[in-house]
Amino acid sequence: MSSETNVLGRDIGHVIESGLPSGSGVAYLIDPTLQILRAVIEIGVDAETFPSVRVLADRSLLKTVLDDFPVASNAAELVDRGALDLRVVTATAGNALLVTDASVVAIVAAGEQVAGLATADESFVREANETYRTRFEAAEPFSLRTPALSTIRSSLEAEFGSAVRTDFDAVLASIDTTDGPDLDEVAISLLVAARNDVLLYDISKWGEDTGIASKATFSRTKTDLEDAGLIETEKVPIDVGRPRLRLRLGDDRLETAAPERLAAVAADLLG
Repeated sequence: MSSETNVLGRDIGHVIESGLPSGSGVAYLIDPTLQILRAVIEIGVDAETFPSVRVLADRSLLKTVLDDFPVASNAAELVDRGALDLRVVTATAGNALLVTDASVVAIVAAGEQVAGLATADESFVREANETYRTRFEAAEPFSLRTPALSTIRSSLEAEFGSAVRTDFDAVLASIDTTDGPDLDEVAISLLVAARNDVLLYDISKWGEDTGIASKATFSRTKTDLEDAGLIETEKVPIDVGRPRLRLRLGDDRLETAAPERLAAVAADLLG
């Protein structure tokens, strides 16, 4: 966006991209909506260069957005790159603002349209940057516990091989839409593990070590999926101690489903 140009359209991502500085730089994103924050994360994770976006948002909004595993893992990717910093604010600005060294943009939605209303007045822009820099530095950091997607992918391949990673990527891509199947990261991991005959111990240890969830959470989710008939287990003797459990898919429809259909079929079976 030219520093003095307003933008009007139906694509919130276009409005945001127009207001962000190209390449490096700093941008403050104040009081974003769910859609705005999702769009920023989506834009950032796909961009070759991206500014450092410092977000001031309500805690409940951050929790809601980042409860979605694909969004949270992409956000963690940006955090690891130093391209995203999330802070909690209690006093709101009244509407979403994008503040850069060049402009202040108010992002306003009306029906199916969204507008970026910009000002480049030097005095106002300078004061806005000083105000939100101070507020950001004083704000409480938001703890993002989901690991970065690159970490998940690389560790999955290192631990279980490229076939498991490929299946995981396909399943994850299938749920990374607004109308995608509603399965969490633990269920996804277990279904992919069952598709590849991985041991429950191994996938739950990987999940805990990576930071996805505890072994207990994996065990509870395994039980839920097993009770629903989606997976089954086979005892595998070991030299010392109790037998380990090998995971297998428990329904023919899952066994014949392509990886990109696995989550959708599982969601249908869960009702």
